[in-house]
Amino acid sequence: MIKRFINAAVLLVAIGSLGVVAGVTAQGQGQRSRTPRPTNAFNEIRATQQPLYSAYKGVRIGMTADEARAKLGQPALKADDQDYYVFSDKETAQIAYDSAHKVTGISVDYMGGAGAPDYRSVVGADINVKPDGSVYKLVRYEQLGFWVSYNRTANDAVVVVTITIEKIVP
Repeated sequence: MIKRFINAAVLLVAIGSLGVVAGVTAQGQGQRSRTPRPTNAFNEIRATQQPLYSAYKGVRIGMTADEARAKLGQPALKADDQDYYVFSDKETAQIAYDSAHKVTGISVDYMGGAGAPDYRSVVGADINVKPDGSVYKLVRYEQLGFWVSYNRTANDAVVVVTITIEKIVP
């Protein structure tokens, strides 16, 4: 998916550059360009957000169930629509599949917060901290077709960090 994103970004830059060159050439000849010119090529790249977190242990939205299982190994519980993995007493994951057996959701729980990535590397620095100390943020990547959320409970007995990647269903 990242390779596709990079190819799309390169294509956007190339198209944007062509628009700027065509506009400058047309203005130099006293004609008006019909191609809309971006302010600069960098603005075109920023139009598509680059997700900070888009995969778990190599598993991404859209992979087949077989590809996901090859990355994660044998699930503790296996079904047509989801697999449940127990990696340790501190880390579990649930992978959801659609009817075509493609990954539509990835949810990972870190008990006690142990081993969880820092929220800044998942959803960015700006996060909602509630008065009880829990945190939550969801970032939608509409153009890429998925969202990512970070949730940390405030329970003093057992803190749980849950990171979810979910396909956006139109």
